[in-house]
Amino acid sequence: MEVQLESSKKEHSNSSSSSSSSSVADKNLPASDVVSPPLSAPAEAPNSNHEETARGDLKDDLFKLQFVIPEYLRKAMAAAIESKSLDYSGTDRPPIPPVQKAPLCPIFVMINSRSGGRKGPALCKVLHELISEEQVFDLSRTPPKDFFRYGLQCLEKLAGLGDQCAKDTRDNLRVIVAGGDGTVGWVLGSMTELANENRTSIPPVGIIPLGTGNDLARSFGWGGTFRFACRPFVRRYLRKAATNETALLDSWQVMVRTSSAEQLHLPHALHPQQHIPISDADYGDIKAASFEGVFYNYFSIGMDAQVAYGFHNLREKSPYLAQGPVSNKIVYSGCSCVQGWFCTPCSANPRVRALRNILQLQIRREPNGDWEPVEIPPNIRAVIMLNLQSYASGRNPWGHPTDEYNQRKSFVQPSFSDGILEIFGLYDGWHASLVMLSLRSAKRLTQAYAVRMQLIADQRHRCYMQMDGEPWRQPLSENENSTLIEITRVPNRSLMLKAA
Repeated sequence: MEVQLESSKKEHSNSSSSSSSSSVADKNLPASDVVSPPLSAPAEAPNSNHEETARGDLKDDLFKLQFVIPEYLRKAMAAAIESKSLDYSGTDRPPIPPVQKAPLCPIFVMINSRSGGRKGPALCKVLHELISEEQVFDLSRTPPKDFFRYGLQCLEKLAGLGDQCAKDTRDNLRVIVAGGDGTVGWVLGSMTELANENRTSIPPVGIIPLGTGNDLARSFGWGGTFRFACRPFVRRYLRKAATNETALLDSWQVMVRTSSAEQLHLPHALHPQQHIPISDADYGDIKAASFEGVFYNYFSIGMDAQVAYGFHNLREKSPYLAQGPVSNKIVYSGCSCVQGWFCTPCSANPRVRALRNILQLQIRREPNGDWEPVEIPPNIRAVIMLNLQSYASGRNPWGHPTDEYNQRKSFVQPSFSDGILEIFGLYDGWHASLVMLSLRSAKRLTQAYAVRMQLIADQRHRCYMQMDGEPWRQPLSENENSTLIEITRVPNRSLMLKAA
């Protein structure tokens, strides 16, 4: 008994001495360095991490519930696109669950991995994680026509067989294009097949801006740049697609007939035709090659297209130069200097001479009016037909003319759905720079419901053109019917999503 008492006294004295020594030590430390013994914090840390993970999983589940299409539909569409067959039976797809609901906002994303700063591969990886692999298409592997011709028609076929989930998915479908203006135009042009075949509702289109100018994206509130291919940033863009606010966009058909025997290297926007598409027979019956395409923002001819052609070729040969919108604009400026865009007044090179020597311009001021000639002023070296009020990364070269000016010139306020093109000219690089800085407006020529151009060679045997940023070199000959171009509005307008 005495031994136990002694031992307990020793333990009590040891504990008291240790507590007193610790209190003394604490008194010698600054208040900020005194550390109180942890109580329940270590036990709560794992729980808080678990709750955070659970909240993140719930957030992803709710996101997928809004955008991800059921697996059996995704697999069926993917197999139809891969087989390129409208008779795909879907026997190898998963069985349809008893109750399967369509997402609130079914979405497909089409990515041009070569646009702008080459952010496509990183964006593609993030989208695979956020939605599904079958809802993301790399346009270098799957052209948009294959999606609309086989994948979408497979969905329509299942809906026609009584699949309510497929029907709801088709009715609420949205398409997001990740790329520049040329890529967006490529996808919109492929969607015209739906209207030509009188198929069900045409899905609205949103944009993730990966290009250099991104004027289409700017016009509908999607912004001019895509900065980060990270989950929160990409999720924000997809949520914008859930908006129900849409707008109509005019599209314009370009028909080209040329008598030159030189082979053309056509951009994506143009494709050959077997017939002669010019609507009028006044130009005679000559052997001609015919091409047609559609643009949504602008068509241009002259020095600006020549600079774009040089930039495009340089980017193809040296892709490491295309690392982002800023570097693209620096390289583009360098191409402008090399091509002589800033030295046109003092240059004897035929390539930089004014357009009036080779170009005859006619327009229709009314939808069914007669063709009227338009005089091109001296020293104009680029003529642009503009549909949007956004050009060259958000600039408005048409400017903001007063009501009195519009009334005097018989102009109307520009709009991208009024069926009218604004036609203006640029003198040289210095004039274009002032227009880009909004210090001066372009040379306003006219407004038109339709445009016709005739090109005849003088001392130069080629000229340059571009549609929505896709340039090409057009050969000319001294034949009076060398090259004929006609631009008319496509009857069916495109349906665009306006970002929320």
